[in-house]
Amino acid sequence: MSRRSSDEELMQTLGDFTSRENWDKFFTLRDADHPFEWYAEWATLRDPLISALSSVPSPKPLQILVPGCGNSQLSEQLYDAGFRHLTNIDFSKVVVSDMLRRHVRSRPEMRWRVMDMTQMQFADEFFDAILDKGGLDALMEPEHGPKLGCQYISEVKRVLKTGGKYVCLTLAESHVLDVLFSEFRFGWKTNIHNLPHKPSNMPGFQTFMVVIAKESSSTLEPIVASFDLSSVDCSGNQGRGVLQALEVENKLRSEWSSGADILSSIKDLQLGTKGDLKELIPGRRVQLMLGENGDSHFRYKAILLDSQQQSGQFMYRCAVFLVHKTRAHEWLFSSEEGQWVVVESSKAARLIMVFLDSVHIRASMDDIQKDLSPLVRSLAPGKLDDGAQFPFMMDNDGVKERNIVQQVTSSVTGNIIVEDVIYENVNDHGNDPFPPKDSMFRRLTFERSLGLVQSEALVSKEGSSQKGLRDPGRRKNISKSKRRSQRKTNSHMPVALESGNNLKIDHSFLASSYHSGIVAGFMLIASNLETVASSGRTLKTIIIGLGAGLLPMFLHRSMPFLDIEVVELDPVVLDLAEDHFGFAEDGKLKVHVADGIHFVREVANSAKSSKIMASGEVSFKECLSSVNGRGIDSIPKGKKSNKIDILIIDADSSDVSSGLTCPPSDFTEESFLLSVRESLSESGLFVINLVSRSTALREMIVSRMKVVFSQLFYLELEEDVNKVLFALPTEACVAEEECLSEAAAVQLEKLLKLTYPERGPNIIETAKKIERL
Repeated sequence: MSRRSSDEELMQTLGDFTSRENWDKFFTLRDADHPFEWYAEWATLRDPLISALSSVPSPKPLQILVPGCGNSQLSEQLYDAGFRHLTNIDFSKVVVSDMLRRHVRSRPEMRWRVMDMTQMQFADEFFDAILDKGGLDALMEPEHGPKLGCQYISEVKRVLKTGGKYVCLTLAESHVLDVLFSEFRFGWKTNIHNLPHKPSNMPGFQTFMVVIAKESSSTLEPIVASFDLSSVDCSGNQGRGVLQALEVENKLRSEWSSGADILSSIKDLQLGTKGDLKELIPGRRVQLMLGENGDSHFRYKAILLDSQQQSGQFMYRCAVFLVHKTRAHEWLFSSEEGQWVVVESSKAARLIMVFLDSVHIRASMDDIQKDLSPLVRSLAPGKLDDGAQFPFMMDNDGVKERNIVQQVTSSVTGNIIVEDVIYENVNDHGNDPFPPKDSMFRRLTFERSLGLVQSEALVSKEGSSQKGLRDPGRRKNISKSKRRSQRKTNSHMPVALESGNNLKIDHSFLASSYHSGIVAGFMLIASNLETVASSGRTLKTIIIGLGAGLLPMFLHRSMPFLDIEVVELDPVVLDLAEDHFGFAEDGKLKVHVADGIHFVREVANSAKSSKIMASGEVSFKECLSSVNGRGIDSIPKGKKSNKIDILIIDADSSDVSSGLTCPPSDFTEESFLLSVRESLSESGLFVINLVSRSTALREMIVSRMKVVFSQLFYLELEEDVNKVLFALPTEACVAEEECLSEAAAVQLEKLLKLTYPERGPNIIETAKKIERL
């Protein structure tokens, strides 16, 4: 039988390359005097190998490790070339005994030990060089996955000195390169060479020599290849696969080095691709995948964020924030700026934001936490006690009980929910009178902006006076804004509430703090309001955005001298306001189903093209026509209209990913703001409810308004992200003392006709918070 036929027969005895028994059998059958060479022989290896080893910096003779040595002649050839301090290990007692007998006299300085290369018994940083001829390839059996290969590489990194080299002779198959490249990224310098083809044992395959140097620096360097496809003497698929793997890996390393926002794995982070995980690095933000190695029931996309504060009063060293699939697209969670807002509110030095998707829907929150806990533990900074727990947080609206009154789907707004709720904590700070505990509120919520309560009203029993209600603007649970992030371990399930016919909406109470703020801002034109009210005339008031109709109803009841026109784009919203929130039109309160942008621009265009008319010559209502009472309104040609005295923009945005929750971005464009100024009377007031967590976005909108309006004021609400802006088209109030004086606030309070004054907004207190921009 020929030597090649014998070798092939012996190869068939191996089967599983990771089996000690198979290798013992192989080396028992193999003649000890006939070594078996893997991949390449000495004539091919001599020059590149000696060059690689000679460049290892060491004041003493190199200590070289040859793991998985087998019965190859490579060690004796290196010994004869002058590298005397060689330690050879293999887990086969058969081959180690044979090799020891063979070399004990002729090469006495060379050592041989029976040892598992995945669990080496050497001290840390003991060797100057490690020479691996097919060892990694043998461990990387596709059936077993990368586990043994990763264990082996971990040992290589441990026993190799800084400045030392790991030389790996490999066929460079894709599953091997994936592990090799990923394990030696941060703090390693890698070069890959192709060796001349050896046709005997591996027909169609070429051997590659990967030389990896252990660096003392923390840089991430590209892999350098000394060949191209034309110089690879092997099958085209192998050569293309190697070069493609190199291209992908180098692109990844380049993106990491440039700080690009790319997806990492826990292993990448543990290897140091984004710095030392055990240290807190202010402002560090890393996207990563959790559970991708089969070490959990699910996979999760996550973002690791180290607080931007250098130091602070953190409640938690590390916390986890779960983001539901329906909210992942929102600016607060999808943008980097929004994510830092969540970090700040979490009071955690490191926050791991985990995004749940459709595969997690059927799992309970307890199951998710149990699955995630061991994954996030490896990402915690510092040293943790074994029993240390991580707080799990979610966005919580503080609702204790809820009852869905109606759910509808609109072609304009999408899914809309009307619900009755009872809050966990209504009066959670301050000593002012609040609605009593377990008061019920009716809410209008747009699902496209989950977490945004568009409107909210106090529900009272018919005939009840509900006395003792004051200063709702200070109740943090209710406002038209995203809910503040709160710690939560279990979600609240809906609880049925009876909403009988004896319940009614209390229109004398403003449940939303920003509504109270809007009313308080009327103090800026208090003198004009008093003049109009005493003369029996009316002020033209336009509100863009109906919602549940609560602000228009309050103004209608408390300021009868206002002639109110509401512009609402969605007729379904109007139906809900009438059916569930007690909204009703009359001679001084009308609704136009129209586009608010077009509506204001037509008023502005009419004002520009018309001569200034005497007050009362042409009424504003005469200039508007309605198609069947619910169509798109417009100003007929040839008609003239009075200008608007008060214009309020109170509409939400359909695109919450922009970072602007209220109003839609079109309402903040300079062209629209110019139309607003043109449509306002000289003593008019423009109010815009601005909801955005983006500081940059808020500043941009404010800067635009400063260009257009002569005077600009704002009210920033304490507990939320609402900022109510007030603009005057001319120098209506000459001095700040006149506009923002307590006398102006008192003047406005006297103008409010409230059935129960204790329920009304605290004008004086709120007015003190309004400032000039």
